[in-house]
Amino acid sequence: MGETQEVQHPHETCLTIHLGEPQEVQLLSKIETPGVKETNSLEGNSFRGPMNESTMSRKKMYYRWFRIAIHSALVLVCGSAAVLLGRLYYNKGGKSKWIGTLAQLGGFPILLPYYFISAPKKFSTNNSNHSNQPSVSMLAFIYISIGLLQAVDCYLYSIGLWYLPVSTYSLICSSQLAFNAFFSYFLNSLKFTPYIINSLVLLTISSTLLVFQNESSDDSDSTQISKKKYVIGFICTVGASAGYGLWLSLTQLVFQKVMKRETFKVVMDMIIYTSFVATCATVVGLFASGEWKGLKNEMNEYEMGKASYVLNLTFTAILWQLFTIGCLGLIREVSSLFSNAISVLGVPIVPMLAVIFFHDKMHGIKAISMVLAIWGIISYVYQQYIDDTKSKNRNTSHIPKTSVPPLEEVHR
Repeated sequence: MGETQEVQHPHETCLTIHLGEPQEVQLLSKIETPGVKETNSLEGNSFRGPMNESTMSRKKMYYRWFRIAIHSALVLVCGSAAVLLGRLYYNKGGKSKWIGTLAQLGGFPILLPYYFISAPKKFSTNNSNHSNQPSVSMLAFIYISIGLLQAVDCYLYSIGLWYLPVSTYSLICSSQLAFNAFFSYFLNSLKFTPYIINSLVLLTISSTLLVFQNESSDDSDSTQISKKKYVIGFICTVGASAGYGLWLSLTQLVFQKVMKRETFKVVMDMIIYTSFVATCATVVGLFASGEWKGLKNEMNEYEMGKASYVLNLTFTAILWQLFTIGCLGLIREVSSLFSNAISVLGVPIVPMLAVIFFHDKMHGIKAISMVLAIWGIISYVYQQYIDDTKSKNRNTSHIPKTSVPPLEEVHR
């Protein structure tokens, strides 16, 4: 009766029962082996974790390419339409280069309601996150510098669009891709691959073909422009293309090295604050040049009427803001060179639309130019697909593989 029996259970260390006193049962120790529970947890993660992670990464990739498609559409459609409206403004009696510049920059207030509604309500108070944010003086320097660069760049574009035909203006603007590649090599550590080089060569050939097209078929337009004005327009457009390439590279550098964030607020701050600075500089230039004195007569003498004059400038401002959103979105999602490559695709699109709206003649060279431009864009997009695939495989290889320890090791 006084004997003590020890019963061993594979999931328990020791269960001691005193049989000498039938009314009392004492449980001295009942400890569940932690290894078994840990094993079950590992087994569950081994079947659920990698599958969920691969599915989520695939969804993120598809959603990223959807955003890239939306931003590309904004760049192509809005950029082409804005250029055509700008040309229409000068064709129908517009003469103010500063108003043309203001139409490119002054539309940012339409984004303010969307900015305040969509801005996050809660901000992190973590000290580590706060320490990584740039100082107010640094942000002010960035916004003022880029804003002034935008003002000068848009003013040069206005001069070029005023003096040059649409086709000539568009093909010269394609040089911004070469300028952007040059600045990205030094500022963004750009590495040229065969597909990127192929894209740049095809886009350059596409623009060169339009040069010959202009010289052969647009003689009537060229005779209306003096050589002096043509040279001024050419130099200003080339300078504007260089400034645009520098703006894209600097914006990407700011996102990566200074802001170190890719949020909605960062992008919208870059658009609104730089546009505000550029608009203020343009208004100062408008009053300093004295062009504001002739705006009333310009509106009255506009061939399509006062209402069309106002609507032209209003929609031009809206389209340029949507174009800017698309450009910054592509810089944030991919790179400044990709953003520029998408905008260069509009080089052959603008002459195609000019056939419809300005009754320009359509020849085979323009069609070939369009095909080459599309081929160049596809080449660059394919390079981005290769980079995404390599990045995905690299991230997958870094996922730790969970292993279930043998039962012998668990019970040890």
